[in-house]
Amino acid sequence: MATKKAAGLKIKLVKSTIGSKKDQIATAHALGLFKIGDEKIQPDNEQTKGKINKISHLVEVTKA
Repeated sequence: MATKKAAGLKIKLVKSTIGSKKDQIATAHALGLFKIGDEKIQPDNEQTKGKINKISHLVEVTKA
């Protein structure tokens, strides 16, 4: 039986969080992004999209 892969978003931190607001740094950490180059796959839902919108200038997003 084939397993069903959930739709996800691949999020990569491309700019440093140094100099960013505290809530933006906390959002990056909540997504699992700590250093430049970190990549995480998160579910494609409204909560994740809201977090991405908050730090869109720091990340690069692709479909996983």
